[in-house]
Amino acid sequence: MRASELDPAQFEDIRPYRDDEVRPVLDRLIADPEMSHAAAHFLLPKLARLEGPLAWLVRQFLRFEFRNVHNVRGVQDIVEKYIDKVVNRTTSGLTISGLGTLPRDRACLFVSNHRDIAMDPAFAIVAMYKEGHETSRIAIGDNLLSKQFASDIMKLNKCFTVKRSSGSRREKLAAASQLSNYIYYSIVHENEHVWIAQRSGRAKDGMDRTNPALAAMFAMTKDKETPFADFWRKLHIVPLSISYEWDPCDGQKAKELYVTEHREEYKKAKNEDLASIGKGVIGHKGRVHTAFGAPIEGDFHDVNSLAEEIDRQIVGNYTLHPTNLIAYEMIYGGVSGLPVGYPSKPWESGEHEETREKFKARMAKIDERWRDKAIQAYANPVVSRLAYE
Repeated sequence: MRASELDPAQFEDIRPYRDDEVRPVLDRLIADPEMSHAAAHFLLPKLARLEGPLAWLVRQFLRFEFRNVHNVRGVQDIVEKYIDKVVNRTTSGLTISGLGTLPRDRACLFVSNHRDIAMDPAFAIVAMYKEGHETSRIAIGDNLLSKQFASDIMKLNKCFTVKRSSGSRREKLAAASQLSNYIYYSIVHENEHVWIAQRSGRAKDGMDRTNPALAAMFAMTKDKETPFADFWRKLHIVPLSISYEWDPCDGQKAKELYVTEHREEYKKAKNEDLASIGKGVIGHKGRVHTAFGAPIEGDFHDVNSLAEEIDRQIVGNYTLHPTNLIAYEMIYGGVSGLPVGYPSKPWESGEHEETREKFKARMAKIDERWRDKAIQAYANPVVSRLAYE
C-alpha cells in the first residue's frame, strides 16, 4: 500500500482513544478498584494503607475531578495539573531548552533517549503544553498494557501501542509495518506529533544510542520512488534529550544488567514494568532537563547515517549533572572543562563535595554485586560526550 493510500481502519487495534470514547472510558476507570488503589497511592501515599474507606473517597474525588471531561484535551488539562505536582514533589526543578526552534506549522516525530518509562514523554509533553504547542501521540510497548486500567489511562493520553510481544517473524514484520504506517499517517495526514524512544526499552546502562532498525522501521512506509532523505524530511524528525540528576530506578536497572550478564536471561516479575512506572513517577529525580534538538533536514541517505545524526544531537544536547561527573571520576579519574547543569558552567570537581558524599552513600545502598553497573550508568553520559568532543 502506497503512503498516499493508507487506510486509518488498519490502526484500530493500536490507536489512542478518540474524543467520542473518552467519557465511557473515564466512567469505566473510575469504577475500577485497581485504578482507585493506584490513585490513592499517588494522591495520598501516607494514607494508602487504609484500603477500603480511602478507595471509596478517591473514587468520589475522581468522579468529581473528571465530571465535565468529554474529550482528550479535557483529560490532558486535568493530567497536566498532576504532572506539575510530580515536578514539585520529585524534582529540584525542570528546565527546558530548544522549544523556540520547534515548528508550529507542522507535526514532528520526536525521537528521544529513554530513561524512565512514563516521565520521559510526560516531561516533554507538559513542556509543549505550557508553550501552547499541540501535545504528541506516544509510542508505548504492549508489555505496559497488561492491566486494563493502565491501558485506559495511557490511551486516554494519546498513547498508541507498539506490539513488542509479536511471535513469529511474519507477525513481527506485520507489526512493524503497521507501526510505520501509523506514525507516517499521524504526522503527514493528521498533523499530529509523535514521540518514540530511540530504541526498544530504557537505556539501563546510560548509553543513549539509536537503533538503526528504528530508522528502517520509519521507512517501511516509503514507496520505491522516494529517496530516503526526502522521505525522512516528511517526518520532520526532532531528536529529544532528557536527563535526570538522580535515577529512581538506578538499583533496579543495575540488577537487571547484572543478572542478564551472568545468567543470560532476566525474567521480570509479574507487573514489574508497572511497578517501575510507579517508582519512576514518585521517586526523587533531582534536577531534570529536557532539550529539543533541531529538526533534521539534511541529506541522510541510509538508516545508519540518520541514526548517527540523531545520536549526535541527543548526546550533544544532553545536560550533564554533577552525579554524572562524580561517577566518571570514580571510575576513570579526573576530567575538567565539560559543561555541567543548565544553564551550564565548566565542571569543577571541588565544588560538589556534598553531592559526592550523597552519591557515594546512595551507591553504598545498592547490592555490591551490581553496584559498579549503577555507577557506570551514571558515568556513561560523560563517556558519550567525550566521544563527540
